[in-house]
Amino acid sequence: MEKECLSCGERLVGRSDKKFCNDSCRNNYHHQKNSDDINFVRNINNILRRNRVILSQRNPEGKSRVKKITLEKSGFNFKYFTHIYTTKEGRVYYFVYDQGYVQLDNEYLTLVKNNEI
Repeated sequence: MEKECLSCGERLVGRSDKKFCNDSCRNNYHHQKNSDDINFVRNINNILRRNRVILSQRNPEGKSRVKKITLEKSGFNFKYFTHIYTTKEGRVYYFVYDQGYVQLDNEYLTLVKNNEI
């Protein structure tokens, strides 16, 4: 029984447990196998990175107040954040790594920076 390369289909010669004819085919096979997962994670990381940059640019002093529409116009995506912090008083802060925000009302947000990280 002849074995074929899992990537290109060429006939394999050599060890009985060989799966690929060369390193290039092995890399191509695994890249194609994992590309959907990799693209999904890459896209989310890009959104998180963009959100963090937008927050840090709007909050150079570590605490500031900004209109929600300003962040939206800058491309901020409110669906993506890394974690949530709830105070004892019940205020909910959404963080993108070290940069965070809390909604004051329908129009304004307070931006904060977590210096403990």
